[in-house]
Amino acid sequence: MKVIFLKDVPKIGRKYETKNVSDGYALNFLIPNKHAVIATPDAEKRIGLERSREEGERKVQDELLTQNLNQLSSVSITLTGKANDKGHLFAGLHAAEIIPALAQQARVTIAPEHLALEKPIKEVGEHQVTVKVGQKSAKFTLVVKAA
Repeated sequence: MKVIFLKDVPKIGRKYETKNVSDGYALNFLIPNKHAVIATPDAEKRIGLERSREEGERKVQDELLTQNLNQLSSVSITLTGKANDKGHLFAGLHAAEIIPALAQQARVTIAPEHLALEKPIKEVGEHQVTVKVGQKSAKFTLVVKAA
């Protein structure tokens, strides 16, 4: 049976791919779980429109992301934390603390998984933080002050 996948199914097919699968697998698993639909001419047109709309949205998101990355190079974010006399923070700064500060102070929204922190920041001072999205990357300055 020829089906069009609506979701990625591991080792079987990717989203929007048209493929022949066994009748039992399609009727008992893929179609009831809304992983695929039967490939009719009407369904192919509908899926084609949905795919083009999704690609358009992805292009817009990529452009916004590029603008955000370009903005980041001149951004400096300031965070404070409790530190000892030697300048070591008692609690490290993770992406969960940096992302909201970035959104509030620089008005740049970035997903936490794009922030490239090898380890938590545990010292007072200036730090260069890298944001990587695919092959694109940008750096911003994070200033950590003792409270």
